[in-house]
Amino acid sequence: METITKNYKTSILVDASLKTAYDSICKINDWWGHIDGPTHHVGDEFVYHPGEVRVNFKVTEMIPGKKITWHVTDCHLPWLKDIQEWKDTSVVWNLKSIGGGTEIDFEHVGLAPALECFDGCVKGWDQYVKGSLNKLITEGIGEPGK
Repeated sequence: METITKNYKTSILVDASLKTAYDSICKINDWWGHIDGPTHHVGDEFVYHPGEVRVNFKVTEMIPGKKITWHVTDCHLPWLKDIQEWKDTSVVWNLKSIGGGTEIDFEHVGLAPALECFDGCVKGWDQYVKGSLNKLITEGIGEPGK
């Protein structure tokens, strides 16, 4: 029997150009939280590390104004039984023009309901994508975590 996996997905529609939306996603410190490392080119590696949490990403795809993919190469999520639950998952951003604005489709490939962190991670992604990133794009200032 085939197991169906449903990745976490969300979309936002912003009153901004593709370029503004795309560039804002790459400014991770301004909407998500503290990261170290570059985020603008394929092959770039960066680390998101609020407190004891650490998530290592590698930029695996960048199509300006259209798509960004970050692959999780390692992680330490200390509140979970499996502290590496995000390892080998990917964060995918797809952008397209809609009217005078931009639709941003976000998917965390591998973040599925069967995972321990699913509910909490969905709340977090919703806060950062629908809230902080949206605010950064439309108002010029996000609400990143610590």
